[in-house]
Amino acid sequence: MEREMETLIVTDELGNDIECEIIMTFESEDFGKTYVVYQILNDESGEYYAASYNPEEGDEGQLFQVETEEEWELIEEVLESFIEEQEEEEEAEKEETEKEE
Repeated sequence: MEREMETLIVTDELGNDIECEIIMTFESEDFGKTYVVYQILNDESGEYYAASYNPEEGDEGQLFQVETEEEWELIEEVLESFIEEQEEEEEAEKEETEKEE
């Protein structure tokens, strides 16, 4: 099942707007923050970026840098689990499609 791509605009230190694809968002009770994991559109590096944000600010919210190594470890763990789930879902869909053919 294809998910609709959601995007956000990140402004770099030079004031350039960069369009990014939102990979996932999640909330951490341990840190009391909500995080967004994203990738720059049309960037071949495949690099993931992450920031915290306040979901109550709506569409014009501000992103905040991840502050601690512990937060990065949590983000990496959650992202790895998310990617594994996506791959398993894609594999299951592929097998289902092959059965139908």
